[in-house]
Amino acid sequence: MSPVKIKHSFYQGRIQRLLESLLNTGEVMPECAINTSDGVKVADVVWCSEERFSQIEDEVSASIAPEICVEVKSSGNTLEEMEFKRNLYLEAQAIEVWLCNEQGQMKFYNEQGELEQSLLVPKFPKQIKR
Repeated sequence: MSPVKIKHSFYQGRIQRLLESLLNTGEVMPECAINTSDGVKVADVVWCSEERFSQIEDEVSASIAPEICVEVKSSGNTLEEMEFKRNLYLEAQAIEVWLCNEQGQMKFYNEQGELEQSLLVPKFPKQIKR
């Protein structure tokens, strides 16, 4: 794996801190390995309910996806790759998948498609800023 740009790390950290400030239950984690139908994938940031966390906490890679899986696009990713991972996480039982582009714009998805905002964290911003 090649290193990502500093901006990728910035967005990853900011998303994690925002989730921690907006949710007072569950666990927020960076770099979470998830079993998918296309092998193990690593989500940049996830939020997991207490119930789901107790199910996966001792696993090497999560047998069920955390409820929220976030991918931050890096210059090495294509949009098609991001959409493919989104579908894998939803198939692995994520409730929402969020995508952050290289400008910090957030898009939220569930099984039905793109959402106007997150249903699980409605106050989460659509733009990540410094």
